[in-house]
Amino acid sequence: MLFPIATRLACAAAVFAGSVLAGDARAQTLTMGSALQRALNASPRLTAAERDVGIARGQRIQSGALINPQLSYEQDNSFGSGAYRGTRSAESTLQISQMFELWGKRDARIAAGQAGLDAASIGRQAVRLEVLSETAVAFVTVLGLQRRIQILDEQIAAIDAITPLLQRRVEAGASSVAETGRAEVASALVKADRERTKSALHTARRELAILMGDTAPKFAAVSGRLDAIGKPPAFRSVIAAIDANPQLVRWKAVYAQRNAELLLARLKPYPDVTVSAGLRRYNETGDSAVRLSVSVPIPLFDQNQGNILSAQENLAKIAAERQANRNVLIVVAGRAYDSLQGSLHELAILRDAAIPKARDAAAAISEGYGQGRYSLLEVLDAQASVAQARLREQEAQQNFHVAVATIEGLVGNPFALARGGAR
Repeated sequence: MLFPIATRLACAAAVFAGSVLAGDARAQTLTMGSALQRALNASPRLTAAERDVGIARGQRIQSGALINPQLSYEQDNSFGSGAYRGTRSAESTLQISQMFELWGKRDARIAAGQAGLDAASIGRQAVRLEVLSETAVAFVTVLGLQRRIQILDEQIAAIDAITPLLQRRVEAGASSVAETGRAEVASALVKADRERTKSALHTARRELAILMGDTAPKFAAVSGRLDAIGKPPAFRSVIAAIDANPQLVRWKAVYAQRNAELLLARLKPYPDVTVSAGLRRYNETGDSAVRLSVSVPIPLFDQNQGNILSAQENLAKIAAERQANRNVLIVVAGRAYDSLQGSLHELAILRDAAIPKARDAAAAISEGYGQGRYSLLEVLDAQASVAQARLREQEAQQNFHVAVATIEGLVGNPFALARGGAR
């Protein structure tokens, strides 16, 4: 397990636990921990995985069942002609037979059943991680879009705040009426961006609600912080921890299951013994006698070679299947890790230079505009630069936390993002 993720991203542990709004809004604000727990409780995929465990458990129980005995009745020398008319000369036999499995066939069958149960149990763990990861990503998406709308609202408010000053300049003849229209266009364009973001937010909220078992959102908003960023571990640590992912651990159980199936195929030609014991009665004399028999099939024509070959090939392809699965996980982890690192570098540039300098420039230009030293176009451009830098920061923060949730789901660690809530 990749413990450095939980420690090195300690500051990200509280990202989505968040503070809940007071009053009536408390019940309508969704936290990460609550979203994850509800998703686990409502996921049909997890329910199906649990049923798979139940199916495998039933097969495991059945694999250890002993072969039932057989009870048979035979009647000879009856309903014929002459001395054998009717049942006067009949010979009747009541017999019980039991087949005994030899060569460890039952043990091999039990081993295959147990391995199948282990594989189903581990598969359920893999599904659980996938549900958690998908829910965490959906939660981050909603949280990021909420923040984006907030930034756009602030940009609209900043543009609208210029209107009184612009009106006074027009009345004083320092600005033309066309500048008023330019400000209105700038505000309208930002409002159009806000409407597009609201549409995306509606979609993201619905997807999150569906993951939690609802057809429509029953929460007013999600609560959390996107600005808490931690330092990730080295990528080689992520790769090393991927082997602990239940998707890969499951292949050990699958290998054991197919190995047991191969053993069963090899043992099938070895004959089992059927022992029979019965009582025969002779109606003609009234005498009785015990009848004993032992039967053993002769594996002369069917040596089960086809099934043995099939089981051998099925076992041999396990390594390739596991490697293909591992390669897919590494590719996904690599993309998430690259996105995480790129987001960190982008945030460093935005926070160290772009955002503070854009704000300083916007403040200076706004002040100069009131003194007539700058045009409205320069003011709007400065405000747009600040807004774009903040939107880029929000996007980078969202990408960072999506990558963290993806990596945590791949390495099989508990979700640091949900440490403040139930899981």
